Amino acid sequence: MNYQQQTLAGMNPVELIVALYDGMVRFLYRAIAAIEQRDPAQRRIAVGRVLEILMHLQSRLRTDVGGNSAKALSEFYASIFALCLEGSRLDSTARLKEAIGCVRDVREAWSVAARDPEVLRLLGGSQPAPPQVIAAASAPGDGAGSSWTA
Repeated sequence: MNYQQQTLAGMNPVELIVALYDGMVRFLYRAIAAIEQRDPAQRRIAVGRVLEILMHLQSRLRTDVGGNSAKALSEFYASIFALCLEGSRLDSTARLKEAIGCVRDVREAWSVAARDPEVLRLLGGSQPAPPQVIAAASAPGDGAGSSWTA
């Protein structure tokens, strides 16, 4: 097990969510770079990774427990999904930067929640992200715009 895998293995469920958000930001920056370099294949790969993370997060929402918060997150994920698709289709760095700003805002809220013992108690029974999604979010790269350094 490498350092990155050890770090992820030691995270609580909320910290894993923060890591997935960091992965989304990193891949959005990769998509922007690909647009600027006129590399549609790399743009599609990067946006595809973001969409995979969003689908994973969406699939793990528990509306039976989360109520309105889960509904709000579901709507948030859908809006980011749409922004990413539109940004990719139009080669729009502005749309992808808008998505980055939104993801960073919600990531900050998750980061605060990761330090709240009551939140951790409530999420204690939730399942962490599967290894393939964690690997997608933490894939080696330039790390542009991300605080994820492991």
